[in-house]
Amino acid sequence: MRPALALLLLLAAPAPAAAQAQGQASRDWNAEKCARYAAMWPQALAMFGREGLGAEFLDRHAAFLESGCRARIEVCPRSPQELALADAMTIAAMNAGTASSFVPFRCGG
Repeated sequence: MRPALALLLLLAAPAPAAAQAQGQASRDWNAEKCARYAAMWPQALAMFGREGLGAEFLDRHAAFLESGCRARIEVCPRSPQELALADAMTIAAMNAGTASSFVPFRCGG
C-alpha cells in the first residue's frame, strides 16, 4: 500500500460533529486544530520515513508546530518525498476538520 494512502486510511476519520461543535464553543479552535494536526505528524513521519526530507523542510515544519500552528511559516516541499508527505498531511488535516489553508505547505514567490 502506498504511504499516502495508508496515512489517509489511518488518519482520515473525521471528527464527530458534536465533538467538533462543542470544541468550537468551549476551546480555542485553532489550538484544537493544531493539536489534531500535531498528533498526525509523527505518525506520518513513521509511515513515510525521513528519506528525501530536507533539513529546511523539517525545521520549518517544527517551527510551525512550536508556534502553536499560528505563525505563517512557509514550509515549501521541494523533493518528491516532501511533496507526497505535504499532500497526505493536507488531506488528513482537512479530514480532521481543518481547512486546506491551515497547513503550512506553501512556497513563496
